[in-house]
Amino acid sequence: MARILVIDDEQWVRLFLREILERDGHKVADAPDGRAGLRLLSEEQADLTIVDIFMPEKEGLETIRELRREYPGVKIIAISGGGQIGNFDFLHMAKRFGAMRTIAKPFEKKEMLDAVHEVLEDIGVTH
Repeated sequence: MARILVIDDEQWVRLFLREILERDGHKVADAPDGRAGLRLLSEEQADLTIVDIFMPEKEGLETIRELRREYPGVKIIAISGGGQIGNFDFLHMAKRFGAMRTIAKPFEKKEMLDAVHEVLEDIGVTH
């Protein structure tokens, strides 16, 4: 069982991820933006953080950079429905900032669980 923090401004995404991750045996906390997510992480460590790219308050790329700086051991999966604007690919940039995996929205339950399992196996946490 892993401790997973979901940071996404869309409540339905947080609820969907909480449901599938808890059914998979994980402990899940969630936050509506990067600022609230970082505050939660300071109170209770997580093995994995799932971060949306486009959010109010503190957006995802900024959140990923701060996660890397403040919590270098936490693993990150970046998610986004925004994809690419012009020549700027936000998910590719998230990977450069430290995300281990990236997933475009909308995603299937299996795609997310496969990514979570892969990242957790890399750090020795079983599901």
